[in-house]
Amino acid sequence: MNHTETTFDTMPDLQQAEHILHDVFGFEVFRSLQKDIIENVLQKRDTLAVMPTGGGKSLCYQIPALIFDGLTIVVSPLISLMKDQVDQLTAYGISASYLNSSLSPREYQNTLDLIRRNKLDLLYLAPETLLKGNVLNLLSGLNVECVAIDEAHCISEWGHDFRPEYRQLADVTNRFTNAVTLGLTATATPRVQEDIATSLGLKNANTFVASFNRENLYLNVESKNSALQQVINFIRRHEGDSGIIYCFSRKQVDQLSQDLNANGFKSLPYHAGLGEQERAQNQDAFIKDEVDIIVATIAFGMGIDKPDVRFVVHHDMPKNIESYYQQIGRAGRDGLQSDCLFLFSYGDAAKIRYFIDQKAEAEQRVTEQHLQKLMEYVEAHQCRRIKLLQYFGEHFNEPNCGMCDFCTGDSPEKENITIPVQKFLSTMARTDQKFGYHHIKNILVGSRRKEVLKFGHDQLSTYGIGKEFSRPEWKQLYRELMKQDIIVREFEHKSLKLTPKAVEILKGEQEVFGVIEEPQKKAQTGNTKSEIESLDFNKNLFALLKEKRMNLAQQQEVPPYVIFADTTLIEMAYYCPQSSESFLQIHGVGRAKAEKYGTAFLDIIIGFSKEHNLEERSKSDRKRKSTVRKTLSKSSRPYEVGQLFCEGGSISDIAAKISVKESTVVGYLIKFVRAGNTIPTDKILQASNLSSSELKKVRKAFDEHGTEMLRPVFEALSEEITYDELKVVQLHLISEG
Repeated sequence: MNHTETTFDTMPDLQQAEHILHDVFGFEVFRSLQKDIIENVLQKRDTLAVMPTGGGKSLCYQIPALIFDGLTIVVSPLISLMKDQVDQLTAYGISASYLNSSLSPREYQNTLDLIRRNKLDLLYLAPETLLKGNVLNLLSGLNVECVAIDEAHCISEWGHDFRPEYRQLADVTNRFTNAVTLGLTATATPRVQEDIATSLGLKNANTFVASFNRENLYLNVESKNSALQQVINFIRRHEGDSGIIYCFSRKQVDQLSQDLNANGFKSLPYHAGLGEQERAQNQDAFIKDEVDIIVATIAFGMGIDKPDVRFVVHHDMPKNIESYYQQIGRAGRDGLQSDCLFLFSYGDAAKIRYFIDQKAEAEQRVTEQHLQKLMEYVEAHQCRRIKLLQYFGEHFNEPNCGMCDFCTGDSPEKENITIPVQKFLSTMARTDQKFGYHHIKNILVGSRRKEVLKFGHDQLSTYGIGKEFSRPEWKQLYRELMKQDIIVREFEHKSLKLTPKAVEILKGEQEVFGVIEEPQKKAQTGNTKSEIESLDFNKNLFALLKEKRMNLAQQQEVPPYVIFADTTLIEMAYYCPQSSESFLQIHGVGRAKAEKYGTAFLDIIIGFSKEHNLEERSKSDRKRKSTVRKTLSKSSRPYEVGQLFCEGGSISDIAAKISVKESTVVGYLIKFVRAGNTIPTDKILQASNLSSSELKKVRKAFDEHGTEMLRPVFEALSEEITYDELKVVQLHLISEG
């Protein structure tokens, strides 16, 4: 039966949406922007939703599909994902199916019959299937109310995964005159967003951009030296967890998978060189938890929606930030903390540049720019999230994210490197800016290479004046010059050029500060946990529930997470529900799943509770308690700043005392308050320059969008109030409780 036939069809649209969220999917609240996007779609306004992987994009069309009378078409390039999505929807009691080349002729005809008889709420299609004449003619005669285009960045030539057939979708959507178009993507820069809206012909398109910050992902970049041992050491900390390892070539995939199996791990390879059946079997084994690790080529899209991937390793370098972001986005979709390791070497970068050089010149420029942005991310001596989010047009102003190698380790101190910089720039000038990095470095270290001797550069006054630094240190200095825009790399001949800033440095009018030594990283784990992870759940009960889940999944031939996600089992093992009513309150259960699986799981919970004298915990009691706090060490800077503020220091006084910006002090105070501490509120707004009317508008925006994230507030205020001002008001509001 379609959900549109049930009793909630007389409710207002948004009330229906909230009812479906609770009753069908078993979720308590909408995530950031979901409610706004759903409201927009229900009002039949064309929409572009840019949300991070794991941010809940699917609900943005699944919930409207259950409210609309007609059919919702979902266009996706990932055939392997369609069955997975349909299995999950079916488990929730939703009528959904798909049409693609994986179906047998009989299955294909059965699905066509369901479509003709209006028995489906959602139909998943590959773009090439939708473009077929017979399919298009069939659908054109039906009441199609929504066309959701997943992976919408594929429509843009500026995106990292352009697919020509996506360009034809605008013509198709125009045939469905009653349908709203919803484009969805997790990876789109502002330029790509604009191209998507234009290419799809979105009428009065409203664009919603959620934060790209995946707070639960720990980001770590290490220099690659002994790759196999580094990978083994890393995954030993994740014993029994699901993980993906990306390699550059098929040969590396096969070799690494064999090496891991030889060292006692359970892994399978996945790349385009395998037969279609073997590839499907290997992916299926991974999704069904029959194998822990999948080793895959970077270029091959896996199309998985497995929520409990606990780690992603880049054994080799991806080609651009979009690919990297998309691939790490396959970790931690359930919101639990997950680790991302990037093994970086300049050899990998050179390998990618070799392939770039084989492309046409116009394409070379775009791919070189993409690679350069990735290099900036890798080489940055600051919080990883700053460069990563900046690429997608988002500012990250937190003084410490607590979830990357720099923020949890020792950040290197910048030092005055003006003299070695002047040596490098002077050598560039004396060689007429006609050479690349390696030639300049060889002159500085006094190399007798033939290129140096051929041009007589051993006779220069700068020849051999840089022997105090090693070649890796000169490499690091060169990177600092590139990052600080002191020099630029000329595209056609790859020679280095001086910028106006470089001329000032050579004249002694400006000093340069940077890092030459590679920082030593200490910590390897993050310190940010979700509310569910902070639950002190019973590990033995959790193990029994996982075992039951696996048994049911094997019987039904579906992935375990289709039954229940790990987050749902964690809540069961903490709250120990003893009745059908309290079982329904568990996150991610929903009425259909409660009816289908409730008895099996309740029997285990009730039996275990009796045996171990456990009582049911009330979920409503926990909701009334304060939110989970992140603990602070008394030696930490946020704690120190919090104490200074409580002792009477103003934000400006503290900033001057510890030599940081006022916005940094505000960030520390936010961490202090969120760790459960109180501060006097009367002095906070002294740090704001907003007028009373502006302050009123900002407060109203925070009331509507909450105090957790600044970006929705920033956008709601037409980007007219700075992030620094917003942080002051944010601090004031959370301090008031």
